[in-house]
Amino acid sequence: MASQRDVKNRIGSVKNIQKITRAMEMVAAARLRRAEQRIEVLRPYADALRRMTRQAALDAGSAEVARLPLLGERERIGAIGLLLVTGDRGLAGGFNSQVIRAGVRAGGEIAEQGRRPVWFATGRRGVSSLTFRGRELSGAYTGFADKPSYGDARAIAHELIDAYTDGTVDRVEIVYNAYVSPLTQTVTRETLLPLSRATIVAEEQRDGAGEDDGTRKAGPKALVEYEPEAEKILRQLVPSYVETSIYRALVESAAGFFGAQMTAMRNASENAGDIITDLTLEMNRARQAEITQEIMEVVAGAEGLS
Repeated sequence: MASQRDVKNRIGSVKNIQKITRAMEMVAAARLRRAEQRIEVLRPYADALRRMTRQAALDAGSAEVARLPLLGERERIGAIGLLLVTGDRGLAGGFNSQVIRAGVRAGGEIAEQGRRPVWFATGRRGVSSLTFRGRELSGAYTGFADKPSYGDARAIAHELIDAYTDGTVDRVEIVYNAYVSPLTQTVTRETLLPLSRATIVAEEQRDGAGEDDGTRKAGPKALVEYEPEAEKILRQLVPSYVETSIYRALVESAAGFFGAQMTAMRNASENAGDIITDLTLEMNRARQAEITQEIMEVVAGAEGLS
């Protein structure tokens, strides 16, 4: 059994760790509130831009969409760009690892299809993990995961668009943690480019098919007139759509990170409390054993004198 002094030192160490985890929990909670406010402001704009881009793509027609560089799907898909959105720091449970596992799994599926995955990553955790796994990164973006700006998303979007237009990749997908609540972050995989394969268009096409089958509720639709024509508007909307989609993923990931970190630090603090309770019991047993030993020594000494 450990001595009373050793157990007392361990209790002091655990209490110091508990103070740190509680402080980190409070900091993450404060940052989470700010991140949630950014999401509440961004989501309506991002959804409206997606609907506008989706409607313009549908009104432009498949033939016009196919002629635009960023919109039409290529006949032969050789390389697919994968953008993994992770955090710059750890201590957030499985937040980063679940995105990395989903991205690596997606890369394996792409390879099984006879295509080549081209890796992009944001956040030091994603960059270091992919590098450690032997994946060569075509783009690495770090230093802004906690508080991303639209300029960061624009820089990433421009590199992805350039990679698509110059033929380096034939499709662009993004994998990130969508924020649901501090306890829940959902790994999401979306297609960004080309627009004909993008998630927003695929959803609309499924909805349209349901409408043709009479499964959707009938209702009036707004008549949209374009000036200039939808094709020209679409040329301007697509870069903004890609930038906003990446920015939304960055903001959602930042909020998810703070939620995961707050939850992880709360669990760590509670576990530290349990350890302190167990160590306190052990210290009391050690104190009782020392007192018993001293009494036995005193009794033995008195018997020896008598």
